[in-house]
Amino acid sequence: MEWTGARYADTPCVEVETRVDAPPERVWALVSDVEQMPSMSTELQRVEWLDEPGAVGSRFVGYSRHQAIGEWSSPSQVIECDEPRVFAWAVGDPAEPAAVWRFTLEPDGDGTRLRQWMQMGPGRSGLSLAIDRMPEKEQKIVYGRMREFEANMAATLAAIKERVSA
Repeated sequence: MEWTGARYADTPCVEVETRVDAPPERVWALVSDVEQMPSMSTELQRVEWLDEPGAVGSRFVGYSRHQAIGEWSSPSQVIECDEPRVFAWAVGDPAEPAAVWRFTLEPDGDGTRLRQWMQMGPGRSGLSLAIDRMPEKEQKIVYGRMREFEANMAATLAAIKERVSA
């Protein structure tokens, strides 16, 4: 990830991608099952559905842990569910989310081009508290967190690829 000087209000985004040697339908089964995500994440610890899983409007709570931030929970709501192409959710209020996360699957020969994308903000998040305490360091704080997201997302895609290919 390159330095962009982005601020939180810029709603910075990051995207990672990989090719999986399996059709989108097989990949979809894993990316749309958010209860499996903690086993592929260093930060997300567990997920609990509050509604029937998967459909647009379905809600879940993610429980996370970060060495520098501590532990927290975040309510989320599915905002896109187009099987087997797009699965996305908003963290917090979907009208003003703290973040938006999206998996996109595209057929690629006999496999799948898998992308994970996230947007920070525009709603407040735990990162907002750090920025409030050190506003002069906002760009560095945002850049550091986006780099963490990029590394964690790359690890998630690698884990998905390994599981689907097994």
